[in-house]
Amino acid sequence: MEEIMFQWIARQVVTRRLAVLLAAGAFVVIGILWGTAAFGRLAAGGFDDPGSQSTLAAQRIPAELGQHTPDVLVLYSSRSASVDTPTFRDAVRGVETRLRATPVVDGVTGYYDGTNNRFVSADRHATYIAVQLRAADDSQRRSAFETIKQDLTAPGLTSQVGGDVAVQAAGDDVTKRDVARGEMFALPVVLVLLAVIFGSVVAALMPLLVGIVAILGALTATRAIESVTTVSTFAINTITLLGLGMAVDYALIVINRYREQLRLGDSPQEAARHTVLTAGRTVVISGLTVTLSLASMLVFPEVFLHSMAFGGMSAVFIAMVTSLTVLPAALAMLGHRVNALPVRRRAVSTLRARGEEEGAWARIARAVMRRPASYATAVVVVLAVLSLPVLHLRFGGFDERVLPADSGPRVAAEALARDFPGLASFPIEVLAEGAGAPQAVHLEGAIRALPGVSSVTVTAVRAGHALLEVGYRGEPAAASTQALVSDIRALPAPAGVSVLVAGPPAELADQLHSLAAGLPWMLLIMAVVTLVLLFLAFGSVVLPVKAVLVNVLSVGAAFGVLVWGFQYGHLSGFLRFTSTSYLEPTTLVLVLALLFGLATDYEVFLLSRVREEWLRRGDNTAAVAAGLQRTGGVITAAALLLGVVTAGFASGQLVIAKLIGVGMVSGLALDAVLVRMILVPSTMRLLGRWNWWLPAPLAAVYRRLGLQEAAPPARPGSVPVGGVPALDDDLVGDVLRVVPDAPDEAGPAPR
Repeated sequence: MEEIMFQWIARQVVTRRLAVLLAAGAFVVIGILWGTAAFGRLAAGGFDDPGSQSTLAAQRIPAELGQHTPDVLVLYSSRSASVDTPTFRDAVRGVETRLRATPVVDGVTGYYDGTNNRFVSADRHATYIAVQLRAADDSQRRSAFETIKQDLTAPGLTSQVGGDVAVQAAGDDVTKRDVARGEMFALPVVLVLLAVIFGSVVAALMPLLVGIVAILGALTATRAIESVTTVSTFAINTITLLGLGMAVDYALIVINRYREQLRLGDSPQEAARHTVLTAGRTVVISGLTVTLSLASMLVFPEVFLHSMAFGGMSAVFIAMVTSLTVLPAALAMLGHRVNALPVRRRAVSTLRARGEEEGAWARIARAVMRRPASYATAVVVVLAVLSLPVLHLRFGGFDERVLPADSGPRVAAEALARDFPGLASFPIEVLAEGAGAPQAVHLEGAIRALPGVSSVTVTAVRAGHALLEVGYRGEPAAASTQALVSDIRALPAPAGVSVLVAGPPAELADQLHSLAAGLPWMLLIMAVVTLVLLFLAFGSVVLPVKAVLVNVLSVGAAFGVLVWGFQYGHLSGFLRFTSTSYLEPTTLVLVLALLFGLATDYEVFLLSRVREEWLRRGDNTAAVAAGLQRTGGVITAAALLLGVVTAGFASGQLVIAKLIGVGMVSGLALDAVLVRMILVPSTMRLLGRWNWWLPAPLAAVYRRLGLQEAAPPARPGSVPVGGVPALDDDLVGDVLRVVPDAPDEAGPAPR
C-alpha cells in the first residue's frame, strides 16, 4: 500500500508539475498576506503552569486585594539634586500624576506618598516608584506597559525602567532582533555553502525555496492555531530555525538523489519519479519522526512549550511535504539545468555520488568496521565523559541577567538591588483567603519562624483576605528558597483560612513540579515514536532500539556541554553573557526535543540507504560501507548547514538564544561526526546480520503496515535479497530469515 502511495505521489508530482508549482506559489502568497500577521498576534510569556497554585494565586490576588506586586519599577536619580530638592520632587510627582490618570494603571506608589524611606537610596540622590498595571495576563501587561512607556521619563533626572514587565518586554524585543540578525547572518552563508556543496547556484537555490515555503506555511498554520488557543511569540524562533534547517536537510537528500539518477542516465522525469520513491520515502519517515518528537512537548501545560511544539511541528511537516512534492516538481521541470551556473572552485561537488564502491566515506566505514569494538568503546567513553556535568545540573527561572549587560531593564534592576538593599526583587507572596487581621498576624508569626526567612510583611488586608510578602536569603532558584516555599505550603492554616503561595520562587517550584511530571511521558512518546516509525521503515526491531540508545548518548553529551558552558560559566567570556549558575528548564526541554528529533533524522538518512544496499547485496558490511559512502557527505553537509543556521542563535544577545544555539551546534557536531560516522557503523558491524532480525509475528505486521520500498535490482556479482516485502510465508519460521552476511561475517551467531 505504501509503495503504491509513493508511486501515485511520484506520478502526480511529475505529470502535474506546473500545477504543483502554481499551487505552491498561491500558498506562498497566502503566507505573505495572511500568515505573517501572526507576528503581531502572538502572546508574551507562557513559562508558567496555568493550573498551578502560584498561577491561581497570582490571578486571585489582584481580584481580591487589588494589585500590590509592582509590574514596573522606575528609578530616578541625579548627581547634583537630592530627593528632597523641589525640582527633583516635582519631576517625579509629575510622572506619578500622569500615570494615575492613565486607565491601564491600577496604582502608583513612591516616596512622596508618605516619605517612606525604603523608596530612597542611602545617598538620597535616587528614588523609585512602583507601578501596578490593570491587566489580567502577561499579554495585557505588555500592552499596558507599551502604553505608559513614554510617560515614565522625568525631566532633568536620569530615568531607568525595570521590573518584571520591562524585563519581559526587553526579552521579547531582543529575541526579535536576534532572529532577524540570525537570519541575516545565516541566509548568505548557507547560500554560499550550498553553492560550494552542490557546485551550482541553481541547485543551491532549491533548499532556500523549500525553506521559504516552510516558514511562510508554518506562520500561516500558527496564525490559524492562535485563533483557537494561546501561542507564545517564541514560536517564531522555532519556525525560523526548523523551517530553514529542515528544508536544507531534506533538500540535500532529494537533490543529491535526483542528480545521482541523472548521472545514471535517467530522464529528468524518471529521475524525479525515482527520487520520490527513494529519497521521498526517507524524507517522509524523517519528517514524521521529527514532527511527532516535537509533539511530545504537548504533554506539558506551559504555553511556551505548546507554542514551540506547534511552530516546530508546522515547520517540519510543511518542509517535508514541500520536499516531497514541490521540490521534485521543480527538479523535473529544470532537468539538467539544475546544474546551471556552476561554481568553478571545485570540479566535483562535495555531494556527488561516485560510481565507484570505494570513496572516502566507504573507506572510513571499512576502517571503523575492521576494529568495531575499539571504535565503539572509544566513542561511548567520550560521550559519557562529556555527559558527566549533567549530574550536577541545576534549574532556575528567568531574571534580568538573561538580557545583555547594557540593556535598560537589567541596568535598572542592578541599580535597584545595589542602592535599595531593602527592596525584595522576587518576594514570596502568601495569599490567605478568609483571613482577617488576627489570622494574618498568626500566619505572619508562623512564617517568620521558618528557616531562611529574612522578613515578613502583611501588605494588605481586605474583605476577609490578607496578603503577606516574605523576604528570604539567597536567590529564587536556591535550594534553601525552594525549601522555604515547600515549608510555607506545609504550614497548618488557621481554621477557615485557605493559603496559596505565589511569587517567582513559588512559580519556579510549580514549574519544576510540572516538568518533572510531564518529562517521563515526553521521553516515552519520543522513544515509542522512534521505535515504531523506524520499525515500519526498516523492518527491524534491533535498529530502532539501537537508535534510541545512541540518541540518548548524543543528547546527553550535548547537555553536558551546556552545563559546562552556561551553568559553570566557561563560555561566558567567549559568548559575553552572565552565568546564573543554573539553567532554565523549559529551554532545556525544547533543546531535548530538537536534538532527539534531529539525531533520529540523521539516523534515518543513513539507514535508509544502508537498507537499500542491504536489499541489493545481502552483505551487512558492504551495505554499511556503501550506505555511508552515499550519505556521509549529505549528513555532514546537513549538520554543517543547520549548524550555521543555529549559530545565529548563539551569536544573539539573549542568554536563552545562546543556550539553544550552543546546544544545537554541539549536538549536531557530536552526532554527525562521532555517532553517525563512527558509532553507528561500528555497532552495525558488531551486530552483523542481527541488525535485520525480525520475529515472525512482527514480520507479518511489517508486511501489512511497513513503509516498504521495492527491492532494487541486483548488481552483477551481488547477492540479491528478496526483502521483507517479497518474503513468502514458507520462508518465515519462528523468526524472519535473512541472507547471511559476507563470508567474513558468516557464523551461527552475530558478532
